[in-house]
Amino acid sequence: MEHPCHQCGRSVDEGKPFCAQCGSPQIRVIIPEPMVPVVAANVPADIPANDLPVFSLDPPVVRPALNISGLSSAVDWPHALRTSAVAALISALVMSLGLMVPLLAALGAGFLSVSLYRRRSSPWSVTARSGAQIGALCGLLFFGIASIFETVAIAVFHTGGQLRQKMLEALQQAATRSSDPQVQAAFDRLKTPEGLAVMLVLGLIVLFIISIVASSLAGALTGAVLGRRNRP
Repeated sequence: MEHPCHQCGRSVDEGKPFCAQCGSPQIRVIIPEPMVPVVAANVPADIPANDLPVFSLDPPVVRPALNISGLSSAVDWPHALRTSAVAALISALVMSLGLMVPLLAALGAGFLSVSLYRRRSSPWSVTARSGAQIGALCGLLFFGIASIFETVAIAVFHTGGQLRQKMLEALQQAATRSSDPQVQAAFDRLKTPEGLAVMLVLGLIVLFIISIVASSLAGALTGAVLGRRNRP
């Protein structure tokens, strides 16, 4: 039985180790390719071949978890300043019209500032911490705007006499609750113009503290509630 030479193509008798024409060896050793183990699985017959799972010997890649706190830690202060100014203006105007006491007005300012900030920012930008920061900024603006409103009201509408009368009535009611002579003397000193000025300064200090604390607290609570809604 003959077969063609793989080098020159001439017929070579079966069993001869070399070609008589070119001398090329006729014994060839074929090295088999390495076999890759295949994991057999019971695959339904109705699944297309393209949808079959692909098995890999490579180690799985572990992706890092999404850090939500990193996405929500930064505050856009220019945007926060605008929203806080709007909220402080509304709350101060409502308080100046006598529709709300200062404590409730400060709480409303903190809530409104964080809510307005959240509407035009990313879902993860509001937390309890950022809400407290925005609320503190709004409380500061609220105190400044409310003080300006009161000053304008005294200068333009001459409400200083009414304010003085209300302070005197409050001192009189407080004085009637105590029979201590020293307390009565202290109240009498507060009724003087110097004492009324001191009370006015103390009132401004109390309003400042209430504005910052109440607005920060309301902002933190609002930020915590809105941030919890956005969690996956």
